[in-house]
Amino acid sequence: MELRDVRLDDVDAYVRMRCDPVMMAELGGPQPADRMPDKVRRDVAEAAADLAWIQMIVPDPAGPADPADPAQVAGNVVIWTHELAGTPISEIGWMVLPEYQGRGYAKRAVRQLLARARDERRWGEVHAFPGVGNAASNGVCRSVGFRLLGPTDTEYAGQTLRTNHWAIDPAADLVT
Repeated sequence: MELRDVRLDDVDAYVRMRCDPVMMAELGGPQPADRMPDKVRRDVAEAAADLAWIQMIVPDPAGPADPADPAQVAGNVVIWTHELAGTPISEIGWMVLPEYQGRGYAKRAVRQLLARARDERRWGEVHAFPGVGNAASNGVCRSVGFRLLGPTDTEYAGQTLRTNHWAIDPAADLVT
């Protein structure tokens, strides 16, 4: 598995992740497919400007399939900064497509991106907000060393979601 920057040809992967009712069940429902090309363009620009780390999970770049094929993307993992109650925070989020779930891709991708944050001394404390009912994502947080701060209401795509608030200092808490 490797991580690579988001590219303009990742629109299909975004559609598969963000427009699927099952994938988006914990995030307030599917997003409109016609908005994905613009979302990818914005994400590519944000990543190129180094404002966020928007990484696509490539399951096996040395495998028999063409690693440049966007269909070979297993999901993504992202760290970005935004404000929470008027305070800037760094947040990490991830999505793994159904056919790749249960194979450890999310855990490895989150661990790899947090290790990079630790090594580059960037982002400071990192927060995650998986849905309270998302056992897999809460398990990822637990297994890589996040501290559970408790349940909270989180705004996402114009909706309020019930989430667990986790935090990690990659320099001190990352489980390898």
